[in-house]
Amino acid sequence: MDLDLIGKTALVTGASRGIGLAVAQALTEEGVRVVGAARTVGPELEKASVAAISADLSTAEGARTVVEAALAELGGLDILVNNVGGGDADALDLGGFLDIDDDQIRKMFDLNFFSAVTTTRAALPSLLERRGAVVNISSINARWPGTGPIGYSQAKAALSSFGKHLSDEFGPRGVRINTVSPGVVGSPLWRGATGFGAKVAAQQGLSLEDLLRVIPEQFGITSGRITEPEEVAALVTFLVSERAGNIIGAEHIIDGGSIKTI
Repeated sequence: MDLDLIGKTALVTGASRGIGLAVAQALTEEGVRVVGAARTVGPELEKASVAAISADLSTAEGARTVVEAALAELGGLDILVNNVGGGDADALDLGGFLDIDDDQIRKMFDLNFFSAVTTTRAALPSLLERRGAVVNISSINARWPGTGPIGYSQAKAALSSFGKHLSDEFGPRGVRINTVSPGVVGSPLWRGATGFGAKVAAQQGLSLEDLLRVIPEQFGITSGRITEPEEVAALVTFLVSERAGNIIGAEHIIDGGSIKTI
């Protein structure tokens, strides 16, 4: 299927690895001029983008700087993918509400919610001019508030709600805004030796390999396997194309069947 994306421009946040890198690569393969932003820029991102920007997107200054740099490099934005999220595994406390301090919750919201608020606000004038598209990468944790580190699920729920509001406000003005909510994805976040998956494994008294083996059962994944970053990227690439021109304000779950409710 020809997605007719050749010559379009895009900013992808959190693009150095996992879903973000896969999205940058997929868009580039479709002929999109991509600017990728991440705290740490590696050779893979440099190859998958016309410019790679190092910035801390959990800060308002960092998020605004990224958009300004993307606009300067590209001359305007057709596509914004708010992917940055998660958090540093070594700084996350997996305990209950009374075991953590307010600072962890603030950091979760700064990275997983407010980063998207700031980048979207800065990018909207150009997106409105070009009748562009935004995809926010949320999580099925938004529907499972009792799972994950305190603050993460709540921030992702806010992000999903934020996208719904934006689509209603700016959809009539030509900007399509949608949400993609993955389940467990085989990114370094889960597969990396020092990632979040390794921390969860240690908490459960398992090796990382054993945890990855039992995750499909623990999460009730109907397909029997976790999702790959490239699968999420393929969905995002379709959503930002005109082939999805009447998909507006929708949440698209890609979790292998973990969510059982309607």
